[in-house]
Formats: sequence, structure tokens, C-alpha cells
Amino acid sequence: MSTFSPGFQGRPRPQDDRLPPGQYLTEDFPVLSAGPTPAVDLDRWQFSITNETGRQYSWSWPQFMSLAQQRPHVDIHCVTRWSKLDTAWQGVSLDTLLENVVTDAEFAHITSYGGYTTNLPLEDLTGGKAWIVHTFDGADLDPEHGGPARLLVPHLYFWKSAKWVKSIRLLDYDEPGFWETAGYHSYGDPWREQRYQDD
Repeated sequence: MSTFSPGFQGRPRPQDDRLPPGQYLTEDFPVLSAGPTPAVDLDRWQFSITNETGRQYSWSWPQFMSLAQQRPHVDIHCVTRWSKLDTAWQGVSLDTLLENVVTDAEFAHITSYGGYTTNLPLEDLTGGKAWIVHTFDGADLDPEHGGPARLLVPHLYFWKSAKWVKSIRLLDYDEPGFWETAGYHSYGDPWREQRYQDD
């Protein structure tokens, strides 16, 4: 059962050339989740990437925080039609995390603490397009927004930016995640309004 915070719908605002079709601007940061917020203990937190042969690469929280940090400043777009511009984050680029990962895979399947999953072409996680972020607007990422760490893939609808990210499996085939198996689009490009399977 999905849970939504009060006021997640907003009033239409003037069009902006950075606003994909069908979206409205919000100054808030609405909370939308597919289930309850998991409690993630940093002492036990681990993020892993497993390649298509089963080799696993993993980082504890101290190891993750010791990696080179970036500060992406991006617009984000939710499939429920709100967009938030000029959001400020801090985290680790997937390019950094994948740097020493040996793989010929073309797809990625992401799993979160709490069991949420989503899928992406691997090329959408590389080339400076995606991060594992732990800070929003200069503060630790709130649990309701995916803290301690979430995936950030701002060029796709925000359900692809999995909260409470735990692991990535690299695959030779595309494996749909939670919302994709429920009828949402496998890719989710907001500029093409790819909300549902037939879009």
C-alpha cells in the first residue's frame, strides 16, 4: 500500500522551459513512498554492486564517505507531475563506484532497504548522470526522503531514484522493478512523458 504525505498535489504554476510537459513546479519536497520508511543503522549500512558473474564489490558507510564527493545541482521530476528545480545534493558518482567493477552488463537492477526495486539501463548510471547521495540542501538526507543514502538519477522520473539504496545488480537482461511490474514505464523519461507502459 502506498503512502503519501498531505499536500503532495500542488497548484499549477507558470510554465518554465526546464519543466517537462505535464509537470507543475513546487517549492516543497513532497514525500511519496511505496511503503513504510525503513530504519537503517549506519553501523550496519552497506552498499554493494554485483556484476553479472556474481562478483561483489561493497562499501561500508565509512568507506563510502571516504570516496570522492560531488555536489550535483539538478532539477527533479516526479511521475505524479510535480517538479522541483535547483535541488542541491552531495554524494558519490556512480562513475566512481563503478570505476573498478569488471562488467559487460547492459542493465542494472537496484534494491533498497525495505525491499523496493527498480531497473535502469546501465548507461543511465554512468557518464555523470547518477549518484548515491547522502546530503540534501546542506543537511543529512532525511529518512523520509531516502536517508541515509538514495540513488539520484535526475534525468528520469523520480521513482527511478530509489530511496534507501542497498545494492545494484548488473545484468545482461532487463529485470523490471516494483513500479515497472505494476504498469509503470520501464524507462521513465519525463520529457517524453513515459509514465506508463504504453506511453
